[in-house]
Amino acid sequence: MNGHTPSSTHPPLPPTTEEDRFAWLRLLRSRRVGPATFWRLMAEHGTARSALAALPEMAAAAGVTGYEICPEGVVAAEVRAARTLGARALFYGEPAYPALLAAMPDAPPMLWTMGRLDLLARPAVALVGARNASSLALRMARALAHDLSDAGHLVVSGLARGVDAAAHEGALAAGTLAVQAGGVDVIYPAENAGLAAAIAAKGLRVSEQPMGLEPQARHFPIRNRLIAGLAAATVVIEAAPKSGSLITAQLALGLGREVMAVPGHPMDPRAGGCLNLIRDGAILVRGAQDVLAALAPTPTRRRPAAPNAAPHRPAPRPLREAAALHRQILDRLGPSPVAEDQLIRDLALSAAQAGPLLADLELEGRIARSEGGMVALVA
Repeated sequence: MNGHTPSSTHPPLPPTTEEDRFAWLRLLRSRRVGPATFWRLMAEHGTARSALAALPEMAAAAGVTGYEICPEGVVAAEVRAARTLGARALFYGEPAYPALLAAMPDAPPMLWTMGRLDLLARPAVALVGARNASSLALRMARALAHDLSDAGHLVVSGLARGVDAAAHEGALAAGTLAVQAGGVDVIYPAENAGLAAAIAAKGLRVSEQPMGLEPQARHFPIRNRLIAGLAAATVVIEAAPKSGSLITAQLALGLGREVMAVPGHPMDPRAGGCLNLIRDGAILVRGAQDVLAALAPTPTRRRPAAPNAAPHRPAPRPLREAAALHRQILDRLGPSPVAEDQLIRDLALSAAQAGPLLADLELEGRIARSEGGMVALVA
């Protein structure tokens, strides 16, 4: 790994030719290259093709033997599968790419999409919550999603059973956005196949994962980061004190986005996470008007960038610095899970700074995250 720092903090231009798009995807699919590493490589080498050429030597310098970049045939097969399905690639920097997502330090270089890209121009609100949700939570999710979409907002969720599915159903008529943990062509859970087909027809499904990828546990926190990154606000409708929905809320806080929660009965364990969020300062939500009021621009509230505005990317960490931080993380972890927030405090980093580093290691299969914000070393 070399220690060069980026020569410019200007956002990279999107790929404009089929060859450039192919190279971006090939770099992104190469081993040990997640979104944060992708941007560091682009900053240091200028183009995806130059970064691909440099990867084997850089890997050898980092002690990785026998490194090979992603074969062209693998990428070609993924592109063919997408065309067969009717999925379209959306690259960072293209007009439809959401500005809020582009502002993330580890923004996805590319998303596979199915459905209406025009929906991405709407202001987005994420609705998340329990898979084993109560009947009241499901009613609240449908009503809240319906009212927010009627008010012109794009409802974002994760296509899971429970609150996610109810939120998509409530917003389906106006268009809703489902972020998938696996490939955009892989529906999980299978019981939501009909809903997924309806979303592709009336709304939008997106994924940053390869076509055909079956989701595993480690992919869901990565999906949650996209849900938080796409939305100006995340509303938690029902969640236990240790749940994936609270990870999404934590990620939203790290990005400086609004976090809101629907209160529940103190004796219902499924309400504990929401009550804790409200206790800690999250905005209490009784209906869509509470969300809309919190998002309404005021003289002191900064408006999000316009959807088609040129995004500003934070300067990536130099590869040598990132490698050192990766090593610090791995040195602090073992097979027994530890709390992610404690790890971040030990490293003296912010959640926004640590997020891309942890995502890199998770994509490489070197660490595993679990519900409740826990992280452990993969044996």
